[in-house]
Amino acid sequence: MSSLASKNGVDTHFHVFNAGVAIAGARYVPQYSARLSDWQGQAQGVGVARGVWVQPSFLGTDNRLMVDALKAHPDVLRGIAVVSPCARVQELQDLNQAGVRGIRLNLAGLSHDIPEWSQAHALWESLHSLGWHLEVHTDQGQLPHVLRQLPSDVPLVIDHMAKPWQATAHDPTLLRLEARARVSPVYVKLSGAYRLGQVDSGPLAALLLHALGPGALLWGSDWPCTNHERFADFEQLITQAHGWIPCEHMAQIMVRNPMQLYWGHA
Repeated sequence: MSSLASKNGVDTHFHVFNAGVAIAGARYVPQYSARLSDWQGQAQGVGVARGVWVQPSFLGTDNRLMVDALKAHPDVLRGIAVVSPCARVQELQDLNQAGVRGIRLNLAGLSHDIPEWSQAHALWESLHSLGWHLEVHTDQGQLPHVLRQLPSDVPLVIDHMAKPWQATAHDPTLLRLEARARVSPVYVKLSGAYRLGQVDSGPLAALLLHALGPGALLWGSDWPCTNHERFADFEQLITQAHGWIPCEHMAQIMVRNPMQLYWGHA
């Protein structure tokens, strides 16, 4: 099965950008354009009707391209922004009005010591008042260290299957996620298997389902799979999702969970 029978699937992780556009000093500058229309054409072909546009790190805090698209497509798009830890309340409120529902902290390839975020008390208060969450992306095995530096009551969405060292129930990342989920909301995205190093995504997906339950999982294409573009085929990505997600949990993980989290209703 390579498509969703309901045609109401939600892709909670895709990127849009223009060739050659990046902030000064960016480690990655795209050499091609990933257009919203390209994502829509592929996604709709396999039963994915809605999506969450995640601001790519190489565009920094310039969220304008995303905001314009969210305003134009409020029924089918939501966004995750990148902001400064000292972002002003009005900036966050404007983003919320446009359809942004959280912020992303992408630490891949960077230091995982984050004192500026640990001390961002006003930002965390704003997230609570807006009903937003923090989306976190780390290098492999570094999530526990990062979570120790963040407030325990901030709702979390963890990118790319949390990137543990191993697909075992005793891996520190899995243990930390289970502990965190007991005190505040935690979601993990089933996405980006090619970013897991030697970890097998199939057993890891099963472990996450067992440890956190189907109500804590989301699915994302990671389209256009930057630096791994050969995987940016929605037929293959949906087939992979069916391998990760048991049939009885497909509707919850692919539709109900993301609709509740990003649109406020299942």
